[in-house]
Amino acid sequence: MASIIDGNKTAADIRREIKEETARLKRERGLLPGLAVILIGEDPASAIYVRRKKNACEEVGFLSREYRLAAETEEEEVVRLIRSLNRDPAIHGILVQFPVPRQIRAVAVVEAVDPAKDVDGLHPLNTGRLVAGFPSLVPCTPAGIIELLDRSGVVVEGKEAVVIGRSNLVGKPLSLLLLSRNATVTVCHTRTRDLGEVARRADILVAAAGRAEMVRGDMVKEGAVVVDVGVNRLADGRLVGDVAFAEAAEKASYITPVPGGVGPMTIAMLLKNTLSAMRRLSDEAD
Repeated sequence: MASIIDGNKTAADIRREIKEETARLKRERGLLPGLAVILIGEDPASAIYVRRKKNACEEVGFLSREYRLAAETEEEEVVRLIRSLNRDPAIHGILVQFPVPRQIRAVAVVEAVDPAKDVDGLHPLNTGRLVAGFPSLVPCTPAGIIELLDRSGVVVEGKEAVVIGRSNLVGKPLSLLLLSRNATVTVCHTRTRDLGEVARRADILVAAAGRAEMVRGDMVKEGAVVVDVGVNRLADGRLVGDVAFAEAAEKASYITPVPGGVGPMTIAMLLKNTLSAMRRLSDEAD
């Protein structure tokens, strides 16, 4: 039976470390990390995420600013706000909560953010730096997955990793992070032939396709590490991942649960990115 990778505990450990480092930087250098979150419209799920981010900032001692804009706000107004935050020395991280209303182009929003303050890691410059292997701000969920593997003692080097899903948020950046750790990486998607056969090769299997329990037990190699990124609500109200947990846990060596696995790591890594951004910006200013 697989050992459970506890994302709640790991995220709490990271927040505690960030809180201690924030207190030290404030005491010794007078520095305070600042995060600005922009929410456009009244999407209930987005509002919950924003509230969680605000609470996490307060927990670790960050400056937190929240900007709530009406759903009918035009793209130009959003871009003006972002550019003003780019110039604000008290703000080191800028995050626009997606999805945004239809009249606003996501690409325009992403490209307006100063890459040095792009704590979501979505700006094309940061994506290019990730591809090239240069230091950059990395999307939070993939960064959280790597952190979970590291803190669980999972050795990535030399392993065969299979990532199911090729999104810009998770699949693509995670495959690059795994490759940078010297894994042999296969990225699967809707056109992959015989997905089960490919998945069974994986020493590290990551499911990030957004389909409830699509990874069954017979797709898991004996002793594999299984990372479930999916969050899906079934008709009966249950929350499940992209992996059939009970089946996969019978064969895996380690597995992340849903909820309580990858999910809590995303906000923890957002805080870590904000702290890193503040350090870089402060060093450049000195």
